[in-house]
Amino acid sequence: MPGDGDPFAAARAAMLETQLRARGVRDRRVLAAMAAVPREAFVPRHLRHLAYADEALPMEHGQTISQPLMVALMTELLAPDPGDQVLDVGTGSGYQAAVLVAMGCTVLGIERVPELAATAHDRLAALGYGDAVEIRVGDGSLGAPDRVPWARILVAAAAPRVPDALTAQLADGGRLVIPVGSRWEQDLVLVERDGPRLRTTNHGLCVFVPLVGEGGFP
Repeated sequence: MPGDGDPFAAARAAMLETQLRARGVRDRRVLAAMAAVPREAFVPRHLRHLAYADEALPMEHGQTISQPLMVALMTELLAPDPGDQVLDVGTGSGYQAAVLVAMGCTVLGIERVPELAATAHDRLAALGYGDAVEIRVGDGSLGAPDRVPWARILVAAAAPRVPDALTAQLADGGRLVIPVGSRWEQDLVLVERDGPRLRTTNHGLCVFVPLVGEGGFP
């Protein structure tokens, strides 16, 4: 974990103030988690000087690590409670999973690219998060029916519509956050389950890489 002599401490603190708090992120638990997780450990080595920049960063295999503000907004919408089991679809670098663990959640991450899944697993283990995270390789649009119901589901890739498999696995009172739209632009959508009813609200424009799979894009 970051500590004394951390060369990224100033950049991390600036991110919290100028990118998150200044733009309306208020959840103290989200802010504390993002202050605790070393984002630089999740970006490619040659881009570490940009780890706290106000932008998404490219990763291997054509994927990205989301802009810090988007991570904070999605996590705030998700509103996980300590002890929640969270399904993290499109785990990518593992950064979002680490933020959720720092908030007291246990996480199952699903990543379709085996190399990214292996790297995320190693990063999370090296930072001491490994006991609270399981990473699987597979089609995240199908969820994880062996672990239902899910209190929280977060999808860090764009789908043309909310996958039925994910809403079917959402617990009563559960929340699902997902970008929905075209391959080039999406709406950030929150789905909340109240018994048999689903309530969907729109929380602004966003741009994510496509969710590839049965419930996503071909």
